[in-house]
Amino acid sequence: MNHQLIVGQKAATAGAAVAHMGMVQAQDYLAALWAVGLRMEQASEETIETALAERRIVRTWPARGTLHFVAAEDVYWMLGLLTERPVNGRQGRFRQLELDEAVFKKSRAVLRRALAGGQRLQRADLFKLLEAERISTRGQRGIHILWKLAQEGLLCFGPRQGKQPTFVLLEEWIPQGGGKTRQAGLAELAQRYFNSHGPATLEDFSWWSGLTKNEARLALELGGGRLAVETWQGVKRWVAAGPDRPAGSGRSAQLLPAFDEYLVGYQDRDAVLDPRRVWQINAGGGLLSPVIVIDGQVCGTWKRSLKKDKVIVQPNWFGPAGAGASDAFEAAAGRYARFLKRDLVFE
Repeated sequence: MNHQLIVGQKAATAGAAVAHMGMVQAQDYLAALWAVGLRMEQASEETIETALAERRIVRTWPARGTLHFVAAEDVYWMLGLLTERPVNGRQGRFRQLELDEAVFKKSRAVLRRALAGGQRLQRADLFKLLEAERISTRGQRGIHILWKLAQEGLLCFGPRQGKQPTFVLLEEWIPQGGGKTRQAGLAELAQRYFNSHGPATLEDFSWWSGLTKNEARLALELGGGRLAVETWQGVKRWVAAGPDRPAGSGRSAQLLPAFDEYLVGYQDRDAVLDPRRVWQINAGGGLLSPVIVIDGQVCGTWKRSLKKDKVIVQPNWFGPAGAGASDAFEAAAGRYARFLKRDLVFE
């Protein structure tokens, strides 16, 4: 938790928080705003969205075929390093949807013209443009076209218009700077991951990055010079070398959002989540629920609802909360309410 900036010293800016984490999973947009905000000294939803609008962080598909926030300076080398494998793995689905290179080529041209000159268009608008050129977006064809072109580096998400995200041309949104060789990218990725997620295993890193185990091992060899190795329960784990950041004192409670890196960033979560409770946060399909964490351990789930200027927070404990846990939970809920700039109500 300390290395992940959940407790102790936090980041001053959204860009610094995301860069430290390497990537922050972001398919649930509102949850991802909180995932970044809770790792900052002071933040609100507007703070994170301003960082997106100011092009300091980017929302796209850089790894595992999944939406993430990445720091603007990292987007190109991460796309170049990590997207080939998930795109290759989706070839069967492309054939099912009758998406071939001719369709993608035509779609590239249509969307490049439409978004050129700083245009920002919602997904429905892009689908209409494709349909007008006789490129069907029915079923899942449309989102797979956008998914593929984003991983090629043509598109990324722009700021929201109302509640709907927009798409922009990546090359206009984030000018391409100096790149990294593959070896430099692998080394950097390993350092970022183990600095922010350690102690963690090679298998954890392979899962998080989407690299093969051999590629992950090479990355660790290239970037492991500033990492230390710990052995726990007979398993090697790597972690940032040097003294830990001050972690604070007193009972710690956190309300973590859905898909938070504290859980989703590892293949093995047994150290913080009782395996008998996995079904209560993951009903299948990777649906990791928002969780209550007390002193590092997942102790329940939580949900929120919004009413005017209020946020209603409801806990669902796995068992008896224990001494001090309820007070710690209320304090954590208060931090979340301040992030939303709403009054807090419990149910």
